[in-house]
Amino acid sequence: MDGSTHPNTAPVLILLGPPGAGKGTQARMLQEKFGLVQLSTGDLLRAAVAAGTKAGIEAKAVMAAGGLVSDEIVLQVLADRLCEPDCAAGVVLDGFPRTTGQAEALDQMLAKSGQRINAAIALEVDNVKMVLRIAGRFTCADCGEGYHDNFKPTRAEGVCDGCGSTKMTRRADDNAQTVMSRLDAYQEQTEPLIAYYDAKGSLRRVNAMGDISAIAQSIAQIVSRVTA
Repeated sequence: MDGSTHPNTAPVLILLGPPGAGKGTQARMLQEKFGLVQLSTGDLLRAAVAAGTKAGIEAKAVMAAGGLVSDEIVLQVLADRLCEPDCAAGVVLDGFPRTTGQAEALDQMLAKSGQRINAAIALEVDNVKMVLRIAGRFTCADCGEGYHDNFKPTRAEGVCDGCGSTKMTRRADDNAQTVMSRLDAYQEQTEPLIAYYDAKGSLRRVNAMGDISAIAQSIAQIVSRVTA
């Protein structure tokens, strides 16, 4: 940290939503449109370990012992990262916080530097349609083109439209039972965050079942309003 006493006014946004809702895609689009930095805890921890920061050294020791990195360490890594010059335009958090306890600790950490959560954007999905969307995905193993049994099948069965390969792969966890389990876990563990940010007046809801560009436009309108 630079030791500055000036408050940090860079906006902080959170994307909420179950696996498959498109958080990563929308975070990247926000990064391109507004210059926001997408921050995921996994990437932050790896970077802190590689840089040898105090929090990174602590995280490395915990991970080497097979333990889970504490919220305190994660928050310190995040606080260090928010002081970097590229975060001056604001950040979008992807995958953190996951619990109301983490959300409360995050609020306290941000308040120390004069920041706050400008908006927690909930990407809302239809669970039944989400299972159909995810469970039918497959990818060409050679060129990486993505397909779907119902929404984007190959023109010739088992043959990639782009490169003609017949090598197709499916993720082991892209099946209906696994997807439902992931959705159930999200609702149990993370949906309380919806109520938390709603009570604070920072929750914004977006229908995430439509066209990706239309969803991005809705999110962009929210971001423009809360960062003005």
